[in-house]
Amino acid sequence: MHRRRRTALTLTAALLAAAPLLTACGNDAHPGAAAVVGGERIEVSALQAQVRDVRDAQEASPQAAELIKNTGQLGQVKLNSMIFDRILEKAADDAGVTVSRKEIQTTRQVAVQQSGGEDQLAAMLLQQGALTKNQIDTAIRREVLMSKLAESLGVNTTTPEGQQQVLATLVKTSEELGIDVNPRYGAWDVKQVRLGETKTPWLTQVTKEAPPEQVPAGA
Repeated sequence: MHRRRRTALTLTAALLAAAPLLTACGNDAHPGAAAVVGGERIEVSALQAQVRDVRDAQEASPQAAELIKNTGQLGQVKLNSMIFDRILEKAADDAGVTVSRKEIQTTRQVAVQQSGGEDQLAAMLLQQGALTKNQIDTAIRREVLMSKLAESLGVNTTTPEGQQQVLATLVKTSEELGIDVNPRYGAWDVKQVRLGETKTPWLTQVTKEAPPEQVPAGA
């Protein structure tokens, strides 16, 4: 179980590594939307709320200046996560994969134990993943869902071939959904399943189940 989760977490980080950010300007075909995924809008207000929550938490931290400086592209990072979650949910649904509340709680308990407590986990995730306390469960759900999707595909995610198989599934789902991003936030790279040059340090860094050298640098 631990080995499967570790490899899936590493895979998530690999799939969401950095890519060149496209910042072309253009007409907003969907006023008020940061992106449209499968016909469903991700409102700018919802994105801004996530960014604001993180900024508020960062400003309350003793390391406020450093945390804010290191997350200059926070809007893109959060939007990337919001889009990716919708793609992953669709891919998992197509594969008949679900995640229970108990699985999320169990995984969170492991992370809490490994980090030394709830407060330590929250502080670590704020620093390494730009996550607030109320965003932790969403990030955990993403990791568990990715692990179970890889398992359902019967792939070995410790190999490049296995990673490419999972990526191919997500690419196919991304193409089917159609991702329309407001140009102010960049452009969606359907072949890499990511937005711009967002660096996304997922929960891998906190669970310590993946070697640090396999995790992209924090954004």
